[in-house]
Amino acid sequence: MRILVTNDDGIHAGGLVALENIARALSDDVWICAPEYEQSGASRALTLADPVRVRKLGERRFSTTGTPTDCVMLAVHELMDGPRPDLVLSGVNHGANLAEDVTLSGTVAGAIEGMALGIPSIALSQAGWPVNADQGVFAPAERFGPGIVKRLIEIGWPRDVLMNINFPARPVDEIVEVEVTRQTFRDVSVRHAEKRTDLRNREYYWMGFRHEMSKPAEGTDLRAVYDGKISVTPLHIDLTHTETVFRLKGVLGGAPPKV
Repeated sequence: MRILVTNDDGIHAGGLVALENIARALSDDVWICAPEYEQSGASRALTLADPVRVRKLGERRFSTTGTPTDCVMLAVHELMDGPRPDLVLSGVNHGANLAEDVTLSGTVAGAIEGMALGIPSIALSQAGWPVNADQGVFAPAERFGPGIVKRLIEIGWPRDVLMNINFPARPVDEIVEVEVTRQTFRDVSVRHAEKRTDLRNREYYWMGFRHEMSKPAEGTDLRAVYDGKISVTPLHIDLTHTETVFRLKGVLGGAPPKV
């Protein structure tokens, strides 16, 4: 199996090391193409107004000045010798990608681009910070990631779907369950802008997230990770709200209304 590995935290991120370890537990044909700099929150951005430069860092290992989407596209079409990859793995993100955050995530976007190219793709994210002095922050992902990815490949999934895996911030011996979940939406807004002043007395803003818990329903990605479970969510990019489509079809259509 030929595996392409990418991320949004950058080529030097610890989560990329963890993901390489996961990939190499499954195959010896592993290629890496990741952003030169952190691209968190880049979503599906494609670099159009600037050149994208590529550095070859070793055999089957590249970095680019572009986004995760750029990286996957370039790797598949330009950088990988021989056949296309059989699998795209994106991550392991340092921080969960749950609920509405999946629409912002460069990690999820890397998997979306793989899916758009017709390649089975999985995004992997690790919640929280180190919770055990003897275990690194990515210990849950490294311990359970290979088995979950292998099982998903055996089962298979539709071509227009990607898998979004989130590992809880728990010691590995306290994680005992994998739950297939649905994406939810937080009942609180956790994004905010903090106003600061630089050394020249000019104001600027630093974007970030508040650590505020929601009250998610059972069966959702947030609830699973809150409860210490590994969340596996099948995602697709059809954002159509079907219920509203049917409701509007009876009252809107034909010639545009005049004001």
